[in-house]
Amino acid sequence: MAGQFGGTPIYILREGSRRTAGRDAQRSNIMAAKAVSGAVRTTLGPKGMDKMLVDTLGDVVITNDGVTILKEMDIEHPAAKMMVEIAKTQDQEVGDGTTTAVVLAGELLKQAEGLLEQEIHPTVIAAGYRAAAEKSMEILQGLAVTVSAEDEDLLRKIAVTAMTGKGSQSARDELAVMAVEAVRSVVDEDGTVDTDNITVEKKVGGSITDSVLVRGVVIDKERLQPSMPKSVTDAKIALINAAVEIEKTEIDAKIQITSPNQLQAFLDQEETTLKGMVDKIVASGANVLFVQKGIDDLAQHFLAKAGIYTVRRVKKSDMEKLARATGGKVITSIHDIDKDDLGKAGLVEERKVSDEKMTFVEGCENPKSVSIILRGGTEHVVDELDRAMEDALRVVGVALEDKTLVPGGGAPEVDLALRLRAFASTVGGREQLAIESFADAMEVIPKTLAENAGLDQIDSLMALRSAHETGMKNSGLNMETGEPVDMLKQGVLEPIRVKTQAINSATEAAVMILRIDDVIASKSGPGGTGEMPGGMGGMGGEDFE
Repeated sequence: MAGQFGGTPIYILREGSRRTAGRDAQRSNIMAAKAVSGAVRTTLGPKGMDKMLVDTLGDVVITNDGVTILKEMDIEHPAAKMMVEIAKTQDQEVGDGTTTAVVLAGELLKQAEGLLEQEIHPTVIAAGYRAAAEKSMEILQGLAVTVSAEDEDLLRKIAVTAMTGKGSQSARDELAVMAVEAVRSVVDEDGTVDTDNITVEKKVGGSITDSVLVRGVVIDKERLQPSMPKSVTDAKIALINAAVEIEKTEIDAKIQITSPNQLQAFLDQEETTLKGMVDKIVASGANVLFVQKGIDDLAQHFLAKAGIYTVRRVKKSDMEKLARATGGKVITSIHDIDKDDLGKAGLVEERKVSDEKMTFVEGCENPKSVSIILRGGTEHVVDELDRAMEDALRVVGVALEDKTLVPGGGAPEVDLALRLRAFASTVGGREQLAIESFADAMEVIPKTLAENAGLDQIDSLMALRSAHETGMKNSGLNMETGEPVDMLKQGVLEPIRVKTQAINSATEAAVMILRIDDVIASKSGPGGTGEMPGGMGGMGGEDFE
């Protein structure tokens, strides 16, 4: 980038830097964002297709989960990376609707292209989009229905909707019941849901229908020694995050031993100390022990002799889940152990799942942490099943927190488009055009659902519009016939937060990309090429000297 001063060029940036400015920058960014949107568009809905992603090591991922696809793709373009961030945010906040958010953002930018061609300023488009997004929140509340933790049927339908099209078709009803039971078990007193308290273990082998919900915790570890009991009923569980071994001093010390008797005395003292630790555990009434750290070999012998089922090196997160499930307390010192600190479970047992031995802690009275074991014929099936279950758990949790649902199947988007067009006529000015474009962008969801189901986009959209114009606001797309049907009666439901988050994230990303009119890429460091990010080179780039 060079300016002129008395005929002499002034260099601002280092040699090799490149610039894309004005309409070229906008076109480049919009093109990149649309490319990302197009990549995931075919995965949307129950009839969406899957993507096969192969990384540099040859590892294969097969999925139609939007955020997983975008995370696995090696994206360089900065505007395209912003689209990936939309999906990540949607996944973190809600757990579902990632593809919807990305497709919406891409369509908002596509509609904005037409407005830019009409010489409408990006800030006017941004203002119109923001006004439309704000109005959308208000309209969605008018479509909402309420749900409570007792409404098991509605919650199951939400879980089924989240799982549909994600490789779990053959057992989605059973898996949905598991998801609802699991989430209802971990709801806190204040109504919040932390799905981290639900452990999902994936094990290759068997079939999807072999998946089970355990009302307790499953630890991916076996008992310490074969001589320990394999199964303990009416378990009293001690949870210790200290090592059951003699601590080494932090001070370097040397002891001179002058006779064999002295050596034996030291060994006897060590044995006495370790036996004292085990006796303390036995005295508390514990018959099951989970230790976060190590256990001395001699202590293992005493624990086996006492008939205590023992597992060591348990993860901190698993210790916390055990405490929530059994009602026990994690203690930091064996000397402080007391019977009041013990957790309770109906059964603690070692079982073989696939080729691995695992510890099952179940039969807990009021578990605030539960586990789901997913089975499937191949690793790819189990991985996709895990993603479907995670989505279902998250959306059921969000539904219980917000207690508000909206119909699915494209119904909210068609209703939003209809009402936003009416709203646009009350605004006036150039913002009206932006709001109308926002309304048009909303219809990309039902159009894409129809396209992915092999239906005619135009016919399906016209039928939906007609239904909504006659007041049938819950009408969505029947994926088999292309006809409008009442989504509430069909049981196709989503938490309202899925829609509000998708619309807000898509709007913010589209506005941010639209407001960029200059992209300056500095020269890369040693070994770099100094080129613009992928998709920018050759698009009206300006060299800096």
